[in-house]
Amino acid sequence: MTKHKIASLPFAVWMLIFTILPLGMVIWFAFTDSKGTFTFDNILKIADFSETFLISILLGALATLICLVMAYPVAFIISRTGERVQQTLVMLTMMPMWMNFLLRTYAWMSILEDKGFINQFLGLLGMEPIHMINTRFAVVVGMVYNFLPFMIIPLYSVMVKIDKSIIEAAEDLGSNGFQVFRRILLPLSAPGIVTGITMVFVPAVSTFVISKLLGGGKEWLIGDFIENYFIGTAKDYNIGSALSLVLMVLILLCMAVTGLVDRDEEKGGIGG
Repeated sequence: MTKHKIASLPFAVWMLIFTILPLGMVIWFAFTDSKGTFTFDNILKIADFSETFLISILLGALATLICLVMAYPVAFIISRTGERVQQTLVMLTMMPMWMNFLLRTYAWMSILEDKGFINQFLGLLGMEPIHMINTRFAVVVGMVYNFLPFMIIPLYSVMVKIDKSIIEAAEDLGSNGFQVFRRILLPLSAPGIVTGITMVFVPAVSTFVISKLLGGGKEWLIGDFIENYFIGTAKDYNIGSALSLVLMVLILLCMAVTGLVDRDEEKGGIGG
C-alpha cells in the first residue's frame, strides 16, 4: 500500500461510516416494507406530498434568492476593504453562527410576534400591528437570517481574488458600473455564486426547525414530515427514507442545473 493510500485511509473510513452506510440504509428502507420485502409502494406514496415538495422548494428558492441579492454587495464591499478590515468584517459576519441555531430562531420569534419588538415599535409610531409570526413570511425571514453567512463567505472568498486592476482597466476603457458587473464581476464570481446557492438552498429546503418555530406548525415543509416519520409520532422509517431519497434527488438535480450555469459562465469568460 502506497503512502498516498495510507494517508487517505482515515478519510475513506469516515466516508464509509458517515456517508456510504447511512445512504445505503436510506435506500434500503425506501425500497422495502416493514417486513424487509422489496416494494415500490413507499416511492409511489410520494405523490401525496407533491404539494409539500413544491412549497418547500419555492420557499427555499425564495430564501436563496434573497440571500444572494443581499450577500453579493456585502461580499463585494468586504473584498474591497483593507486586510485588517476584511478580517474584522468576516468575523462579524460569522459571529451569529457562534450562537446556537435554536436560540437564533427563538430570538426571531420574539421579534416577529404580535407583541414583539417590531410591533411594539410600530405601536410607538401610532401604527397598527402586523401579523408576521406563524406565516410563510416568518419562515423565509428565518431562513435568510440563519443561512445568509453561507452565501456571503463563498462570494467573498472568490471576490477577494479578483484583481482590482481588471475593474479599473474596464472603467478606464469606458465601461459603466452595470457593464463592469455583467462582463467582469458576474463571470469571475460565478463559482462563488454556485457554491453559495448550494450551501443555502440545501439546508433551506430540508429545514424543519425554522418552519416549526416561526411557521407555528400550521404548514409543514418536507423537512417536518421527514423528521416526524423518523423521530416523531408517525414513526415510519420506510416512508421517511423514501421522502429523504426523493428530496436528495431533487436537490442533486438543482445543483446540476446551477453547475451547468457555472460552466456556461466559465466558457463565456470575461466579456462573453
